[in-house]
Amino acid sequence: MSEEHKLDAKFSDDRRRKMQDRVSKLLEEAPFLCGGGGDVRLTVVARDGFKVSMEVQKCVLADKSRFFAEKLRCDSGLSHTVEISDCDDVEVYVEAVVLMHCEDLKRRLRLMGEGVSKVLSLLKVSAAIMFDLGVVSCLEYLEAIPWTEDEQEEVISQLGHLQLDDSATEVLLRVSSDPSTAVRADDIFMNLMSGVLQAKDEKARREMKGLLSRLLKENASNDSSRLDVSKDTLYHLCHRCISSLVLCLSEATSSEERPDRGVLMSEITREADNIQWIVDILIGKKMGDEFVKIWAEQKELATLHSKVPIIYRHEISRITAQLCIGIGRGHILVPKEIRFSLLSTWLEALYEDFGWMRRASRAVDKKLVEDGLSQTILTLPLLQQQAVLLNWFDRFLNKGDDCPNIQKAFEIWWRRAFIRQYSAEPDNSQLQITLLDYPK
Repeated sequence: MSEEHKLDAKFSDDRRRKMQDRVSKLLEEAPFLCGGGGDVRLTVVARDGFKVSMEVQKCVLADKSRFFAEKLRCDSGLSHTVEISDCDDVEVYVEAVVLMHCEDLKRRLRLMGEGVSKVLSLLKVSAAIMFDLGVVSCLEYLEAIPWTEDEQEEVISQLGHLQLDDSATEVLLRVSSDPSTAVRADDIFMNLMSGVLQAKDEKARREMKGLLSRLLKENASNDSSRLDVSKDTLYHLCHRCISSLVLCLSEATSSEERPDRGVLMSEITREADNIQWIVDILIGKKMGDEFVKIWAEQKELATLHSKVPIIYRHEISRITAQLCIGIGRGHILVPKEIRFSLLSTWLEALYEDFGWMRRASRAVDKKLVEDGLSQTILTLPLLQQQAVLLNWFDRFLNKGDDCPNIQKAFEIWWRRAFIRQYSAEPDNSQLQITLLDYPK
């Protein structure tokens, strides 16, 4: 015998020995052993041949279990012997029989302090032997105790498999709701998002942003999810944040002296961060196309942006970078006119803020922004590529690392324009189609 087989055999022997010890302890404490035993010999046999025999009371079995009532009714002899074969878990069957002899099942289950898996096993056996009071007691116990998420899946699976119908409804109320009375997921999401956008505690706000983002991503990957957050809700929040940002910038750039100027500048950063968060959700849900047009049309906002100190405004340019990354990865699909409009409105601001973005925020991936911007530029018509990239060339020479390094895009444009020139001449060759008749 190999070492592996020896280890398997040893593990199996240890497991059986432990189960025998548990069964022996159960039988020692069994109520039916008090007062001289019973009048039915019940034997439970496992699939591996392990068996347990008990002397139990016929009246209890017949009264508590419709399965045993039928078995014992058919047996007309004075001595009764019942055998249950091919059991998955002998210990659970013995436990169920012990429960049948208990006066207070609920108290017994509580004293046992069993976990969800064990109670589900008892429920399965109780249902199999038609021990109705055992089924009800197990369901009540499951309804009262907490479950882990893994246990939750186990409960749902087992109850669905047992098909207990209405008797399991109370247990499953914590994981199900009546569609007619449930609050729309969109309304809940709207309230949660609004709460985060307006939160006063910055640390809590960041935590809840992360939580909602994680749950939405989890929802997107789950085909059976019932959550459907509407595009209208997300865009309503976007417009609200943009309006608030314009207002903050207008107040910050006014000539009037304000004692709360520092608070106002913080609000600018916060509103820009709010927009970034919503845009990230939109892109993740493949709903970001419309926002590119909205952002490209923010001429007033772009003008105000240039008048605010860079330390506060650079978060606004991160929105533009975010959109370029989405376009460059193919996650946002918009016409070339909108792509060019986006760059016309916001590229200058992105150039101005790039150095500060790179230094001030660890969340900004320089290469990711540069790649996204390069790909966005290279989707434009060739003459527009030329205008954008020649402008970049001059700026990069003067700014260096404070300007995005998109020389790979410049190289590709150069090769397209001067080396591998594409000629849009019409193809005069014609496709030849010949029709042949085949004899029938």
